[in-house]
Amino acid sequence: MKKNPFKKNEETQLVTQRKINRRNFISFTGFVTFNAIVFGAWKWLYHSPEEKAGITAGARRPLRKALEQNEIIFKHTFSNSHLVKTYPKSMAAKEVRVNSLIGMEGDEFNPKTWMLMVNKKDGTQLQITLDELRALPKTEIIYDFKCVEGWDQVSYWGGVKFSDFISHYHLEEEAKLNYVGLETPDQQYYVGIEMPGAMHPQTLLAYEVNNELLPSDHGAPLRLIIPVKYGIKNLKRIGTINFNNERPHDYWAEQGYDYYSGL
Repeated sequence: MKKNPFKKNEETQLVTQRKINRRNFISFTGFVTFNAIVFGAWKWLYHSPEEKAGITAGARRPLRKALEQNEIIFKHTFSNSHLVKTYPKSMAAKEVRVNSLIGMEGDEFNPKTWMLMVNKKDGTQLQITLDELRALPKTEIIYDFKCVEGWDQVSYWGGVKFSDFISHYHLEEEAKLNYVGLETPDQQYYVGIEMPGAMHPQTLLAYEVNNELLPSDHGAPLRLIIPVKYGIKNLKRIGTINFNNERPHDYWAEQGYDYYSGL
């Protein structure tokens, strides 16, 4: 007696459908389980205690610990030979994005009387004009400026290498300390940078954007450009530079952000 080929096809289709259903069930179960774990972790983090306010603040303790562990990893892999990718001038944005005016919102600032204040290790202070900085060898960089908010933009900056600045003003003893602190003249915005990042060969004290002197909203007369960091570390309108062995205060680290903020 001959077998019914239609019946055989039905049986094959039934087996295939059962396999598909089983795989769908496993996939769906895995998806639900994964999301349950993620939701549970988020809930645990959300309800975990907030860190004790100090140099850093505003983050949950487990998150801050994770950020500090990331910082350790970044520091161990950091090298002056690791350079940020650069681009031709033709790729630089003609209109460079302005994202924040913190530390530059008052009307009292007078760029004509501005001087950079550098507090030395021995307690003395240097007062440096923009013309004096512009007399030093100029360095340019065109790179992809990155913001913690997720946007980026290729931009063109010019100024003095921070390492050249250190050398010219005989600040070698200060450069042996662990950190550099920078503040706006009104002290409303401030950042702390570990010394290796500050001394990286692409870090600039910038006074130009697109080959023109900085406009006010980009931090005239002088700002920090540090390509190995996110934008929150690129302080505009530098008023004071300090050197420390302990972490200087940092505006965004006090709001729950990563102190290191490295790329």
